[in-house]
Amino acid sequence: MSERFRERMSDPAVVKDTRLLGDFCAIYCRGMHADAVRTPLASEGAELGVYGRKLPVVCEECAALLRYAEQRRALCPKDPKPFCSHCDTHCYRPDMREYMRQVMRYAGPRSMVHGHAIDGIRHLIDGRKHHKEMRRTEGA
Repeated sequence: MSERFRERMSDPAVVKDTRLLGDFCAIYCRGMHADAVRTPLASEGAELGVYGRKLPVVCEECAALLRYAEQRRALCPKDPKPFCSHCDTHCYRPDMREYMRQVMRYAGPRSMVHGHAIDGIRHLIDGRKHHKEMRRTEGA
């Protein structure tokens, strides 16, 4: 594990985003991979205690996505980090980006009943702000 990764994973914003990704992947995996063998996530983020005592329980395919997402989030060059869907620098590989998009589309609405209602509302507000800003800069 690199020192840079360890340092970035101590940032509260990175921890919050990573935990949210873990929760979303667990929701997605439980719904879409119900027949797969699921185990608690084993990753560098989990070793650092990013997820707390409640590790995401996911299949190997979703675990690979989460391990990849941990690296991408920790090493994101943007500060403050925008939503990946609103970013001009796409650091995910195309296949992983599409997989994460599927996870977000499935888990996003369902996350409201899994303790993420406030996060969902913030996401909607931030998305509206971003789109409003984009329209304003395009019109200028």
